Amino acid sequence: MYFAALLARTEDGWEASDTELDDVETLSDLADLAREAAADGADDTVLVFIEQEDAWFGVVRVDGEDDPRVFVSDAAVAARSSYGAMLTDELLGHDQDDEEDELDTLDLDGTEDGYEDEDEAATAVDGPDGDASSDDAVPAGPLGESAILADLGVSEGRLLALDGDALVTIADALGAAEVLEAVR
Repeated sequence: MYFAALLARTEDGWEASDTELDDVETLSDLADLAREAAADGADDTVLVFIEQEDAWFGVVRVDGEDDPRVFVSDAAVAARSSYGAMLTDELLGHDQDDEEDELDTLDLDGTEDGYEDEDEAATAVDGPDGDASSDDAVPAGPLGESAILADLGVSEGRLLALDGDALVTIADALGAAEVLEAVR
C-alpha cells in the first residue's frame, strides 16, 4: 500500500495534501502535479512524499520550473513497485518503454501477478538467481540526490540514516509534522 502526499511551502509555512498517483506515469507527470499544488506561484517549493509500507520512501522536490530532484531510500526495493520503478528508472536513465512490459505484470504492491511474496516475484521478474541483467541492475540502498533537503534542515547524513517512519521525521524537521499527519 502506498502513501503519497504533497507538501507545498507557502509564506505561512507548509501546506499538505494527500494525493492520488493513479494518473501519474512519469516523473514529468509527478512534477506537473506538484507544480499545480504550489499555492503562491511558480517559484514555490513543493515536496512529493511517496512511501510503500515502510519498505522504501521517495522524495521528489520541485522548485518552480526547475527539473525535479529525486531521492529514493532503497532503490532495489523501490524498483519492484510501479511508482518506485518510475523514480529509479529516471535516476538510472532507463527508458521506461523498454521496461513497460515488465512493469505491466507487477501489482501496485510490487509483486508479480499470482505471486504471494516479493521473493517469488523477484525471481520471476529478475531470473532464477534473483539478479537483474547487468545493464538493468538497480543498486541496493539509497539512490538520487541525498542533499535534496539540506537547505530545508535535513542534512544528507540524516536523510541517509532514516528508516521506519522517515516521512514523519522529515516533516518534523521541516516544521510540517502536524500538517502531514492531518492528511495521513
